[in-house]
Amino acid sequence: MKIAVVVRQVPDLIEPVEIAASEKTVDLGMATFRANEADDFALEQAILLKEKSGGTVTVVALDFGDVQNTLYTAAAKGADRLITIPYDADLPPAPKEAAAAYAQVIRGLAPELVLVGSYAHDELESTLAPLLACELGLPFVGVVRGVRPAADGGTATVFKEFPAAALAKMTVKLPALLGILGADQPPRYVPVSRIRALMKTAKIEEQEAAVPDASSAVTVRRLYHPAAGQRAEILEGPPEDVAAKIAGILKEKGVCK
Repeated sequence: MKIAVVVRQVPDLIEPVEIAASEKTVDLGMATFRANEADDFALEQAILLKEKSGGTVTVVALDFGDVQNTLYTAAAKGADRLITIPYDADLPPAPKEAAAAYAQVIRGLAPELVLVGSYAHDELESTLAPLLACELGLPFVGVVRGVRPAADGGTATVFKEFPAAALAKMTVKLPALLGILGADQPPRYVPVSRIRALMKTAKIEEQEAAVPDASSAVTVRRLYHPAAGQRAEILEGPPEDVAAKIAGILKEKGVCK
């Protein structure tokens, strides 16, 4: 089975995100980037399918953020082919623009299965997975937590999550695109030494794709940090004194008598 996986770079939220002087966008000049969490699960699901049923895994990413380290890490985990799309901008494209660019590359790969993370924390308008499925003209199922290919290779069983963690079992005709929320197991860890070794041997291909300037459906008037509310009260002292203070606060608030 030929599998294509989209891996995006998103700002690492461990560091505070700065707002640009225009107050209409974020300033990513000093930001650090990491692989999108849901895309990491999509990659893990692809590698699990390859290990179980054979085939190849191709990772496609925009040349944005710390993409090279992310791609070498994907190779260390088991990806067979790494492709970047040249992109020169301070901010990542909107999902609609990105979908058009990814589709140009993925269409040429003719994969039987395309896996994309169900979400990214920097997506403001819609999500990439359904937009990319529309661009490719493929059946789409989102919020997927497991994939089982059929023996005939023409279909796959997917497990879609609904509210209250209810799972629906669906049969999807291939080729198809799936929005992955979780894989059959957590993303695997690979040692830094293996990633560094792959940097010497793994090849990252570059494929041109036009990123269209699509009109946005969302107008941002102002971005700002929320005002800080009342600070928490830290209770100090011996456990007996802290317990008495907590009991007094609960009585004061009418929670207990």
